[in-house]
Amino acid sequence: MKARHFMMSGRKTGVAAVAVLAGLAVVPAHAPHGPVGTIPGSKPTVVLVHGAFADGSSWNGVVERLQRDGYQVIAPANPLRGMPQDSTYLNSLLKSVKGPIVLVGHSYGGEVISQAAEGVDQVKALVYVDAIMPDKGESFSSLSAKFPPTKITGSFRQVPFRNGDGSTGTDVYIRADKIRSVFAQDLPERQTRIMAATQRPLALSAFTDKVGAVAWREKPVYVLVGKQDRAIDPRLERFEAKRSHARKTWEIDSSHVSLVSHPQAVAGLIVAAADDYLRQQANRSSTEPKIP
Repeated sequence: MKARHFMMSGRKTGVAAVAVLAGLAVVPAHAPHGPVGTIPGSKPTVVLVHGAFADGSSWNGVVERLQRDGYQVIAPANPLRGMPQDSTYLNSLLKSVKGPIVLVGHSYGGEVISQAAEGVDQVKALVYVDAIMPDKGESFSSLSAKFPPTKITGSFRQVPFRNGDGSTGTDVYIRADKIRSVFAQDLPERQTRIMAATQRPLALSAFTDKVGAVAWREKPVYVLVGKQDRAIDPRLERFEAKRSHARKTWEIDSSHVSLVSHPQAVAGLIVAAADDYLRQQANRSSTEPKIP
């Protein structure tokens, strides 16, 4: 499918909330063709954070392209236990990385990176892919309620669980017979059957956890909108990109899982974010006074 690239300058409750995040498309530009790092300098490390119902392997196509272009890439397991646990875990990992970072979140992973990157100076850019991007004090549920429910609503299966300390909770899965039609309609059925069998659940509490801090108010933001997203309303993604003053917003003809179905376009936006950072560093170096 042909991708369209858009640019702009600057920066009901409960389970039904699987529809959330942000983006604004304005001036049409060229189609994204994927990793082409052209700016000299030390490339940042790319950290890729997956969303609900997935694991780190969902980034495989993106990782392959970034590594081929010379990037160091980390795609950690997102615990999917709720914002307090998940953002704290990721924050610790980010602090262990030396040098600049481009931090990328897909779906619920967008919410996690927003809080985890707060106060982490080496995170130089945030990239949101079909993602959730609440503001401080907002939750998955309250943000998704700004727009009508998406097709994924009503496709969930809830399974109770017990922790080792005796406490209990509820896991949320997508029903196996619905995962292709509401989550990944642009992938082959054989592939979505595997996704259904291997999906990792999101704790129900994550839908109502409020975000305590948002790094996107201070760091450069880049947004990719899947125009055929049936899990997060593309109109909500555009709203969030506008609110965050995204430096670049790309729209492509993709389902919610563009990182799997369109890895070249996703990798291309990540490289664009990295190039912007490297260009800024190069410009800063050229204007610094020379010591005689």
